[in-house]
Amino acid sequence: MRGLEGKTLFVSGGSRGIGLAIAVRAARDGANVTIAAKTGETNPKLPGTIYSAAADIEKAGGRALPVLCDIRDEADVRSAVAQTVTRFGGIDILVNNASAISLTGTLATPMKRFDLMFGVNVRGTFLCSQACLPHLIAAGAAGRNPHILTLAPPPNLDPKWFRDHGAYTMAKYGMSLCVLGMADEFRGAGVAVNALWPRSVIATAAVAMIPGASNHLDMMRTPEIMADAAHAILTRDARTTTGRFFLDDEVLSEAGVTDLARYAVKPGTALMPDLFLD
Repeated sequence: MRGLEGKTLFVSGGSRGIGLAIAVRAARDGANVTIAAKTGETNPKLPGTIYSAAADIEKAGGRALPVLCDIRDEADVRSAVAQTVTRFGGIDILVNNASAISLTGTLATPMKRFDLMFGVNVRGTFLCSQACLPHLIAAGAAGRNPHILTLAPPPNLDPKWFRDHGAYTMAKYGMSLCVLGMADEFRGAGVAVNALWPRSVIATAAVAMIPGASNHLDMMRTPEIMADAAHAILTRDARTTTGRFFLDDEVLSEAGVTDLARYAVKPGTALMPDLFLD
């Protein structure tokens, strides 16, 4: 299996949680990583900034570029992409990690929150992909195995996934539809476009802020399972691995990893299934 040494990743979000775990895993191979996120100052409720993330990446053996970036803002994203290319010479991998969540029903979802979810999840994913794609296409022409990996669920039209949090579901599925369309659009350019989603809820600081979630952390897995699954996908041949909606445990099983106990917050405890999976 090829590693990610010398590859350049552009990670949206990534100051903490799953995005940071994916970045650090790539850094262990010697990758270059841009962390494009909004958090430049420490928040007591959500630990981690682009600068602490950069320090973690460099400690793991990679090179880091922290960039303050609101992925809803076109100028911010295009500037972050340009800075990445100037610093590292190109982009090989885009990880669409940034996402906003509100598990609220129709009457309980303020339009400001609706706009945030659609701005970050759908617009941000589309914009980051659009901005990175010319460089990913160039990477494909150079034989550098380019990938877009989006943290989005497999589309599932069962009404139960829309009933209690329709706005969030639509916003996440918007990310999924970006995968579906772009995979076919850029297949001929050798750019893989795939999605990754966790089988079980992942214990992150953001998840712990959801009302009631902190009471169930022992039933979750750590972000490292997503990081290892992402690494397994990103080291596959982009020409033959595209348009897939991967689940973390299935990816690791295909890679020969069958003992997942080390990813559990509390081994032996029943796991909490994530949303959108029957």
